[in-house]
Amino acid sequence: MSGSGNHRKQAIWIAALVATLASAFSATADTVDVAPGVQVTRRTYPAPINEQPFFGFSIKDSAQKAADANFVTAIIQAAGTREKAFEETTKRGWRAINAGKMGEAAQRFNQAFLISPEQSGVYHGFAAVAQIRFKDFDAAEELFRIALRQPQPLKALNADYGRLLLIAKRPREAEPVLEQATRDAPDLADAWTNLAWARFQNGDPASACAAAEQAARQRPSPTSASDLTAVRSVAQCK
Repeated sequence: MSGSGNHRKQAIWIAALVATLASAFSATADTVDVAPGVQVTRRTYPAPINEQPFFGFSIKDSAQKAADANFVTAIIQAAGTREKAFEETTKRGWRAINAGKMGEAAQRFNQAFLISPEQSGVYHGFAAVAQIRFKDFDAAEELFRIALRQPQPLKALNADYGRLLLIAKRPREAEPVLEQATRDAPDLADAWTNLAWARFQNGDPASACAAAEQAARQRPSPTSASDLTAVRSVAQCK
């Protein structure tokens, strides 16, 4: 019995080890280094390569790599500096998102990725594309978290991340993120409105009304104005 028991324990241990190694291998195989110190889970979508984040993680040949290098050189020369080239490219990406042109937005953020792959704006923009166009909340959250760690984040980053958490029905996680968003950008009405929703959903209508009052003092976007009216109604704000 003792020998049989030892064999069973050994078999269980080996099975556990194999499972652990398989899991580790899978995790490694499913992530890609996209910038120094930055790894992203490999995800692809039913869209043209240049309309997917990180070009759909496609493997480029020498001609494609040369074309990318020529593009970066040309746009930096046109803009004057790498920083200005990155800023203008991401601005065009956000304008495309605001216009509902998600394919164009992804193209612009892919260009920004070629220019400065370490910048927060790359991951923020790709998070928006993953969330809005592809409805991939897991990818969006991963990218938002990366964006928070990278240089030069936009003031609206936590506001956008908090809204994702609200949409994902995770108001308890959303509230502290949105609290930070209102500190990052106190004049951003959307952040205050979403904070009001998070507080209300977390059972604090009085604090929700306080956030709604702050939102009303700013200039809400049409969408935010509608959301603000709704949260004031359900929270029974005066």
